[in-house]
Amino acid sequence: MKDIKSHGSLMIRTFALVILSAMLSSCGKKEAGDAVPQEEEAVVYAVNAYRISGGNLDEYLEFGGDVASTSSVDVMPDQAGKLTRILVSVGDRVKKDQVIAYVDASRPGMTYKASPVKAPAAGRVISFSPTVGATVSQAMVIARISSTDDLEIKTSVAERFISRVKQGQAASVTFDAYPGEVFTAKVFEVSPVLDTTTRTMAIKLRLSPPDSRVKVGMYARIRLITDSIQNAIVIPASTIVTRDGESYVFKVSGGEGQQSARLQKVSRGMTVDDRCEITSGLSVGELIISKGQSLLDDGSAVNVVSVTGTDSAGQGAVR
Repeated sequence: MKDIKSHGSLMIRTFALVILSAMLSSCGKKEAGDAVPQEEEAVVYAVNAYRISGGNLDEYLEFGGDVASTSSVDVMPDQAGKLTRILVSVGDRVKKDQVIAYVDASRPGMTYKASPVKAPAAGRVISFSPTVGATVSQAMVIARISSTDDLEIKTSVAERFISRVKQGQAASVTFDAYPGEVFTAKVFEVSPVLDTTTRTMAIKLRLSPPDSRVKVGMYARIRLITDSIQNAIVIPASTIVTRDGESYVFKVSGGEGQQSARLQKVSRGMTVDDRCEITSGLSVGELIISKGQSLLDDGSAVNVVSVTGTDSAGQGAVR
């Protein structure tokens, strides 16, 4: 009886092992069937691109200055007394020795002939302070005459920049009165000494050609060109990426629908503001990636969504 029970228990255990083995085999086949290899889709990066063209790169110093006349003289009477007549108005043109006013030097008990006040130089009357009946003296400036047709722009250059300034240098000038309009000028006078108080050197510029819209007293914003590179390959400095201490850009390779980014090593020249000269590695007409390049690797698939170009000239400021 004991043997029968033992034999039955053994059969039960054997049957359980068979069922468990079948279940494990079925589960393994199901998992193996689920693990069907699938091809991963390639990542395509949306980028902006920049079309390279030849241009100029100008390095410049930036200053502020004031428009003044090249010649300006004060008018003072020969006699002290009361101003009896004024023959000109502010803005009038006068000739040298032209009478512009009369002064009566008479005093109680003494009558004198009116003394004429003459213009010491030709030009335009830019101010006339006293009015008829006012008392003037020989040391009093009653008017100012300037040559408003021949203007100059006065400014000062900091000591650290004086080695970059010389006579005949070209400059571009803008005025708040004419936003967006650029006037050309040249340096015609450079002071041989520095102001020991401000440590600056005075220079003067003249508009070329002259423009009647520019008035005495206007504030000028001056860009004095210190170095210029003609017909250079100039790209935005933001398009350049640095890897392992070297400068690279990503060029767009391939046609529409199959474009990729190719890493190109470049040599940098002069950099001014956000514009950089490329001395080797790129050619005119090539397309480089200007936005989105930070995520790319050599050979990454890209989709160019917009293309911008470059102006024929670029400028940057040095401060």
